[in-house]
Amino acid sequence: MNKEERYDIVIIGAGHNGTTTAAYLAKCGLSVCMLEERPECGGAQETCEPIAGVRIQPHAIANYGGSAPGWEQLEMWKYGFRMDWKAGAIVPFDTDRYTTTTDGLSKVTDKDKMGYAKITGLLTDPPFFKDLMRATFWCPPHPCGVELNEHTIPFMQVYKQHQPDMWTRELLEWTMFDLMDEYLDTEPFKVNQAWIALVSGAHGHMEGAAIPALCSVATVMPPAVAMPVAPRGNIHGYYHALLRCAIAHGAVVRTCCPVEEIIIEHGRAVGVRLRDDATWGAKKIYANKAVISAVHIKPTFLEMIGPRHLDSGFLQRIKDLSLKGGSLYMTHYLTRERLRVRPKFQTPRYRYEDYGSFTGPFYPNDSRELYFENVTEVMGHQRNLTIPPERAMYGMVASETYAECHPQSTRPGYYINGPQWMLVPTPEYNVDGMDAMEDKVKWNEYMRKALSQVVENLDSDNIVQILGESPREQEFRNTGMLGGSWYGLRCDRDQWWNERPLPELARYRVPGIDGLYLSHQSSAHPGGLCLMAVGYNLMHILIEDGIAEPGDWWYASPWYIPEEGKISAIPNRPSSVATR
Repeated sequence: MNKEERYDIVIIGAGHNGTTTAAYLAKCGLSVCMLEERPECGGAQETCEPIAGVRIQPHAIANYGGSAPGWEQLEMWKYGFRMDWKAGAIVPFDTDRYTTTTDGLSKVTDKDKMGYAKITGLLTDPPFFKDLMRATFWCPPHPCGVELNEHTIPFMQVYKQHQPDMWTRELLEWTMFDLMDEYLDTEPFKVNQAWIALVSGAHGHMEGAAIPALCSVATVMPPAVAMPVAPRGNIHGYYHALLRCAIAHGAVVRTCCPVEEIIIEHGRAVGVRLRDDATWGAKKIYANKAVISAVHIKPTFLEMIGPRHLDSGFLQRIKDLSLKGGSLYMTHYLTRERLRVRPKFQTPRYRYEDYGSFTGPFYPNDSRELYFENVTEVMGHQRNLTIPPERAMYGMVASETYAECHPQSTRPGYYINGPQWMLVPTPEYNVDGMDAMEDKVKWNEYMRKALSQVVENLDSDNIVQILGESPREQEFRNTGMLGGSWYGLRCDRDQWWNERPLPELARYRVPGIDGLYLSHQSSAHPGGLCLMAVGYNLMHILIEDGIAEPGDWWYASPWYIPEEGKISAIPNRPSSVATR
């Protein structure tokens, strides 16, 4: 075999972000090689069968990307993936809706529904919902010389245009709770929204993150959520379509090929060197135009680049980046019969005798005091949970939520329910130790007791097996998930957009090293699971640097501001235009 290969672009990591970037660049006509350490691509968007005929989602399950430009630009329907709206899906203001508390159901009021519809852009004609989502996540950070204020931040411009009575400078200082106190009504509904934000990418209690937190919730609620994705078990099917798109445009994928080193010559990234145990014979793979790291920011800088090519102060700031955002403990339940919700949690729409079971709760949503009790335990004390299971907050995806054409259990007479997930300390910061949550017998039982507050038949007669997964195990399964979480970093204001994860890295370039770019949720806005966002946002920068030249299929974010002296990513716009 040859000992060297050469491509225009070398991408390290074939997870979702790396593959999105590969698809975009290959569609531009560039030769792309994507290198993956694991035997299979997809990263956190995987489906596995721990038992024959029983499929679970050990990581990502929900589609946070209904507003992504990539559906159109990459023509995902050509590669085996389509979305349909789920018949009967509950839009928050078009029918009765409830949240669950320890006392039973709390009805969402008309003020809740209309307030939520207003702040998410669903009431104007036409609705500006998609514009708001795109302005928050699918837009690259502005150049460092642009002042960030109520006139320049993209989502503020959307409100200014479409919902001017919400456009106020104070909105940039609010928490999500502040926003909800202004426009919503009932406390359980507010707590429910804040907790979904907490586990979706931007925390409901962080100052200055009100709109990112709101939008991280809205991306996984109707009307943004369509089937067969969302919690319906086909996020891996979506990834396969994305990979097919990249390959169809000529991208080359090498699995079982861990990268040992990013090769830097005279201040420029020129390729990579594979680890000795890589299965591909070419141990050095060179890049004519760019090397893109789509793996976690810490191994990128601390292992693959190293101190020889980096300023010591900058390197120390990388070491100091916080992973304290919290991780997830996840369980799936294999049962002989469908789960039955307790009578006090049965809604008129989902009575057991009519519907068969339940779609899965977020529980309990009593008060923000309970929310903060959980947050303090995980992010303040950073210790194993000491909250009684009946007070522990969790989310649950039940078997009925999956598409009938894509069942999670094909074993006759068995049902798979899950994941059920709960926020727990990040392993690296857990004061009880890295392996503190590896006692699965203990924590599976804890999760079962928590879910049993709502479900009445989680007993030994019904449960065949509980499949638990700790944050540490998630990290071992997927090395890109440092901290056992798909966030990778804290999700508050000082690590968001132009600040994420460090201001000089926010626009994906690496200072002092030409031709090296970042494309991982821990090293780029927006983080989390906003589908195709990092690749789309990075494309603006690669166009600016003259690396990518897309065709007529490309359109830039309408809120994008070109960097002075660079090529504008807006088609047919002169490169001399630097601001607007």
